[in-house]
Amino acid sequence: MDRPFPKTDAPISPRQQQFLLAHRRHHHMVSLTRLLLLLLFLGIWELAARMDWIDTFFFSSPSGILQYLYQLLIDYSIFQHIGITLFETVLSFLLVTVSSLALATLLWYHNSLSEILEPYLVILNALPKSALAPLLIVWLGTGTDTIIVAGISVAVFGSIISLYTGFCQADPETLKLIYTLGGTRRDALCKVILPSSVPLILSNMKVNIGLSLVGVIIGEFLAARRGLGYLIIYGSQVFQLNMVITSILILCGIAMIFYRLIQSAEHYYRKKY
Repeated sequence: MDRPFPKTDAPISPRQQQFLLAHRRHHHMVSLTRLLLLLLFLGIWELAARMDWIDTFFFSSPSGILQYLYQLLIDYSIFQHIGITLFETVLSFLLVTVSSLALATLLWYHNSLSEILEPYLVILNALPKSALAPLLIVWLGTGTDTIIVAGISVAVFGSIISLYTGFCQADPETLKLIYTLGGTRRDALCKVILPSSVPLILSNMKVNIGLSLVGVIIGEFLAARRGLGYLIIYGSQVFQLNMVITSILILCGIAMIFYRLIQSAEHYYRKKY
């Protein structure tokens, strides 16, 4: 993509330096506030447990969770469960991204096909995906395939609708110019629709990674003997709340890492283009 204003080596003015400094201070303040809120929450939780304001059998405590996590790290069992959940989530996410982009492109390319399929996509997106889980177990059995399909089913329909809607909202004047100059619908797709939709695709990926993780956990609740979802459902059945809360916190960390990675790619694209 050609840059309308090429980079120069002009020095930064004092006003620009002040703006950049204020921008950095704002981000540092936000990060520090987030950390303080987290520490405050953990401190109140630990205090409530030690003062017997809450029953640690049901609510656990930060110190109890750390002790349980240490035990899992010693016998290395937690790494197997994390690895399985990560593999299933990443594979589901990649399949959702590729398939939704391909199907949204196909729907934009063929208007008649989109008119036929759009109501079905809306219905499937609105359907509670947990209702499909028993059918997936019957069709695919209890295994990794079922969990991956569950992860895909949660995210794929909404992703297709979102991408297709974004494609249809491309600049009509630019499309008209492409067609006026003799371009085909393929030229419009490659030169206008897809390049202008990169921010939308990246934003859609940030949503999809969370939904894929949710779908994988739903699948592990019902059809797994390993993974963080299995630990959560097993821990709740035997009243091991440390196991449940530790698994949930690990899932939060995984979701945050995935989100940050895609957000970094989005920031890189915005700075470059």
